[in-house]
Amino acid sequence: MKRLFLLVNLLFFSISFSQDFKQDQRVWLAYTGFFKMSNHWIYQAEAQFRMDNQLQQNHQNLFRVGTLYSISTSKNIAAGYALVHTFSNSLEEYFKENRLWEQFQYSKKWHNDENLFLHRIRLEQRWVEKKGPVNNEIKSITTNYQNRLRYFNRNLFHVCNFVSENASLYAIIQDEVFFTFGDNNINTKLIDQNRFLVGLGLNFKSNTRFELGYLNIYVTSPSQTDTMYHTISISVSQNLAL
Repeated sequence: MKRLFLLVNLLFFSISFSQDFKQDQRVWLAYTGFFKMSNHWIYQAEAQFRMDNQLQQNHQNLFRVGTLYSISTSKNIAAGYALVHTFSNSLEEYFKENRLWEQFQYSKKWHNDENLFLHRIRLEQRWVEKKGPVNNEIKSITTNYQNRLRYFNRNLFHVCNFVSENASLYAIIQDEVFFTFGDNNINTKLIDQNRFLVGLGLNFKSNTRFELGYLNIYVTSPSQTDTMYHTISISVSQNLAL
């Protein structure tokens, strides 16, 4: 699996850097809560706000909810719904996306249980609103459908403990590749985008994580120039028992 992960990334970067693309800067803010209801069932609630580098324009916001079922301590399956609002620079207005998703996740600790790697495969069914001018007004014209497959690989490396054993510092290396399949009118390219992140995280009492990193996002376009976003990623996640 690690060899496959490296091969996919080498292929993607060789393709992306062999063609012209434009660049921009972003700041992503995210919160994810996992609420344990029993030994097997967990509810997930997530909010993301994707801003420009001046924190003045919200280019996209995402709200995701779901239910996870723990098969074992290392494996789980999940499904849920996401609502996405994306700002169109050309229309100066937001358009909406409704999204269903299903996933399988596998994780494993190693090196005295201090390090962790995680694999996640997620399927998405996307209904994306298309807006345009109608009688001198911006209105919803149609809804486009797309199937998307996402492969996510995340690696955490323990750096050190602080005064209390309940707090620790770790390094993060992760990547996620987005593949499209089937007929769609959103992005006809096989690879929709790639997100590569390096950063640091703080783990407080094993239930709250704060992470800060550099996120490189490469988004392909079927008709325009591809875009690379240099992004500061700030996220908080919590694991809470209800």
